[in-house]
Amino acid sequence: MSFNELGLSEPLLKAVSKKGYTEPSPIQEKAIPLILEGKDVLASAQTGTGKTAGFTLPMLQILSEGPKLRKRPIRALVLTPTRELAAQVLENVKEYSKFLDIRSTVIFGGVNQNPQVRALRNGVDILVATPGRLLDLQNQGALSLAKIEILILDEADRMLDMGFLRDINKILALMPSKRQNLLFSATFSKDIKKLAKGFMYHPVLVEATPENSTVDVIEQKVYHVDKSRKTALIIKLIADGNWQQVLVFTRTKHGANRLCQKMERKGISAAAIHGNKSQAARTRALAGFKRGNVRVLVATDIAARGLDIPLLPHVINFELPNIAEAYVHRIGRTGRAGASGEAISLVSHDERAYLRDIERLVGEKLPNEIVEGFEPSDNPPPVKANNSRGRSSRKPRPKSGTGNRRNFNSRPRRYSSRKED
Repeated sequence: MSFNELGLSEPLLKAVSKKGYTEPSPIQEKAIPLILEGKDVLASAQTGTGKTAGFTLPMLQILSEGPKLRKRPIRALVLTPTRELAAQVLENVKEYSKFLDIRSTVIFGGVNQNPQVRALRNGVDILVATPGRLLDLQNQGALSLAKIEILILDEADRMLDMGFLRDINKILALMPSKRQNLLFSATFSKDIKKLAKGFMYHPVLVEATPENSTVDVIEQKVYHVDKSRKTALIIKLIADGNWQQVLVFTRTKHGANRLCQKMERKGISAAAIHGNKSQAARTRALAGFKRGNVRVLVATDIAARGLDIPLLPHVINFELPNIAEAYVHRIGRTGRAGASGEAISLVSHDERAYLRDIERLVGEKLPNEIVEGFEPSDNPPPVKANNSRGRSSRKPRPKSGTGNRRNFNSRPRRYSSRKED
């Protein structure tokens, strides 16, 4: 099928052609006709499958064919979990609306709000926003959602992971009940389905790939290694392979900073991107990485959502995520637009439970390897003493009657990511 067969208008086909696309991706082929029919759509699509164009193109067509309203009130809202994703979505909206009379802007936290307020006062048809800044400006009277015709929740699963459910419900209450709703998510959890049921009207389910699957063109590997040797191993892999563009994931912001410093000392240019960095610093780091001035970009899960890096060859999980679904999002940064990619996970003994959860989620056993010279120790790290006399720090045995209960302390605890915007 070609884009011409999807029912898109000439200005949109011209914009698509200008970007060099001739055939729609599976998610675009399935979702665009349904959205053009005005249906609510619940879509499952991994990152890198073209889902942004899947909702942007039909949204632009619907708005361009509708009546022009005085002062251009906000008629479509795209809600995203992170600043980077919001900026990326706006870039796509601008590119595809190049030959249409449509105005759009983006608002997110971490930057001065005054330019955003001025853009809103001038009137916009499409607003791309993160929940925090949207509610801030709405409370200040800087915007109104009373004329919304189309609502899009992009990467809704991540919004729930980041604790935005309450904000989403507040935003839903600010919009007219009669509107078209689109929800895009890489994974379909029970919480996502519950959220959709609460505000969508007879949604049509669209799945471009099997639920929670990983992209076929990504070569996945697991290297077992002691936690203390991970930094040395990742430096060896990058240096020996002469890899020039590598995205590395850490679980914490401080861990990202430390890893960057150690790589720089070994002559590997690196930059960190996470929630403690200013938006200007994050933008500079990403721009340097895309240009090739920075070989390694070290990111946390929150900051990495929405990073659009064409033909990224290598993704490394320096630490496994403590939420299995995040693994799918992480490795989806590579293997985009049909290109091949490599995803490597460095797994220490204390992360093996996370690995089992990930393998259960994606439905396959990931290939395991050990790098010569980095063989992991056979036993887990010893339990540290809790006082100077060397008494064991293990918890006392359960009281009578509880001995057969499962010990939940034997698995790593799970925490949701903290809100960023």
